[in-house]
Amino acid sequence: MSQNKTQGKSRTKSEGQHESVGPYESGEAAEAADGGPRPEPLRFFGTTWLAHDGGYAARRAAVAVGSLAAAVGACLLLRFAYQGLTIADASPFIGILVIVMFSVCSAIAFRKTWEGFSKRPVDRAREEQLRSLKGIGFIGSLVAYFLRSLTEAPGERLRRTEYETAVARYERRRTTRTGNPAARKASRPKRPKRK
Repeated sequence: MSQNKTQGKSRTKSEGQHESVGPYESGEAAEAADGGPRPEPLRFFGTTWLAHDGGYAARRAAVAVGSLAAAVGACLLLRFAYQGLTIADASPFIGILVIVMFSVCSAIAFRKTWEGFSKRPVDRAREEQLRSLKGIGFIGSLVAYFLRSLTEAPGERLRRTEYETAVARYERRRTTRTGNPAARKASRPKRPKRK
């Protein structure tokens, strides 16, 4: 019987690895002193995205300028690399292959980064497999960061939706629990024991 319980636990754990779960649904969110959920920090922004304070606008401008500058610098670096191929008299096929590889990888990285701003990844194993493609096409990720920074902190809308849902759920739970549960238990009449 204990073996069945162990198998059931491992089955649910392996099934749960492919679900899209935010920190508030999985119970990983840190609780504040009063027991409520705390906002999840964002890279470069911390928790300033919640109330748009603490230099939020300056951080957003810095992320936009920094990601655009990094993307332009990466494009210049790739241009130098391509010029190196032409100076080395590499075949035109290799030059075309390099351009196609970086273009496709950049497009994949842009799409995956952009999707990551609005929803959690469904299959984490697949995301790990795509990590090398996203690394090659890092220019696409930088462009996605730049474009999203023009409207909000990258990932802010997703975190805000999750946080507001968690706060609403916490408030509902808190208002339904009235009084001390121990006092309610003590005030109930005792049932006679069965023989």
